[in-house]
Amino acid sequence: MTGTVGHFVLTKIDLQFSGHGPAFKLLAVSHTTNVAGDLLVALALADTLFFSVPTAEARGNMVAFLLLTLAPFALIGPLLGSLAHRKPGSHRAGLVFGSLGRVVLVIAILRAQSDLVMLSLVFGVLVLSRTYGIGRSSLLPALLPGSAELVEANARLARLGIFAGGAFLPIGWGVLNLLGNQADLVLAALVYAWSGVAALRLMQIKTVPTPVDPKEDIGRAAPSTRSPARPRSIGPARIATAIVRLLNGYLLVLVAFAFREGEQGIAGFGALMAAAGAGYAISSFLARFLARHLREEPMVAAALALEAAAAFISSHAFGVWSAAAVSLFAGLAWGTAKFGYDGLLHAGVKSSSARARTFAYSETLFQLAWVVGAVIPVLLTIPTTLGLILAGCVALLAQVVLISTLLISLTKPA
Repeated sequence: MTGTVGHFVLTKIDLQFSGHGPAFKLLAVSHTTNVAGDLLVALALADTLFFSVPTAEARGNMVAFLLLTLAPFALIGPLLGSLAHRKPGSHRAGLVFGSLGRVVLVIAILRAQSDLVMLSLVFGVLVLSRTYGIGRSSLLPALLPGSAELVEANARLARLGIFAGGAFLPIGWGVLNLLGNQADLVLAALVYAWSGVAALRLMQIKTVPTPVDPKEDIGRAAPSTRSPARPRSIGPARIATAIVRLLNGYLLVLVAFAFREGEQGIAGFGALMAAAGAGYAISSFLARFLARHLREEPMVAAALALEAAAAFISSHAFGVWSAAAVSLFAGLAWGTAKFGYDGLLHAGVKSSSARARTFAYSETLFQLAWVVGAVIPVLLTIPTTLGLILAGCVALLAQVVLISTLLISLTKPA
């Protein structure tokens, strides 16, 4: 009986990985192990830089870490966009280099003799993480038979990543408490190596790129099947999605510092991250349903409404449960906006080269937005209630601007 249940579970798991073909399966394996490795590194660094030091020093460490995070986006995004235009196969190489390179750097962190050396190595890890992420997002459309599958494939990758994070979070936390930070980093190196092996195997699978149209406007999407006469600009949706991402980083760090002042420690921090991951997972399950019944722009507007509602409601009675709710809805909002924007982009930008450039630009913008949002409550000591109210106001304002822009575009002749 136990063997039958185990076989059933393994079959279901394999189906999640192989639902879009063998190439997608390898990408999914590489992605999930990459997520697990990032989680393990984040746990080790959070304990070292955030929870094991006084609050003032924790803020300084967080600023340094976020600035380190900011630089790779500005460096890697434009570079990868240009490289993707000249060499379309560079995405696969980026996956391999991003995974195996982090194996080397994480091992080097174990032997770092000074804070300067350690931060330099962390910078390298972040650069390679961004390289991997942009390469994965740009490669995914080429692995699918049609753009109609893209929202579902993106959602499936997100679910698998969340499940991997959920599986490795207790493992990493247990290793951290029993064996220390270095053991967590060793485990991260092994998991990154697994990701790299899957990426190497993916390089052997050939795909046929879509032709490059030099006249293609990557700032404007093709007409929707629900509104075939009118092209849709991706610019407003991109900016609104970036604001969702900015508020996502802002809210998570704001409530993390509220927990930092309490007695929850790294366990509370892990609970917040788990809630944010759960929200993102919920959005991945909703994505397919929403894509069938809504255009992509309303999905982004709904994400802003979710963040505004969560911030305003939590500001009235902030506590452990409301902090978890803020994290949950921040993750849900980000997933909803991201899947909506990805669907709009994939439906409209047909050339694989142009799509890769646009993806590199958009991913860089979204990650920069997260860092900018996260650094605000680090640099400024904002009372939690006031900070939540401000976040709600920004989300509402962005929603009004987005909806107004869409309504104005509808009044213009096609």
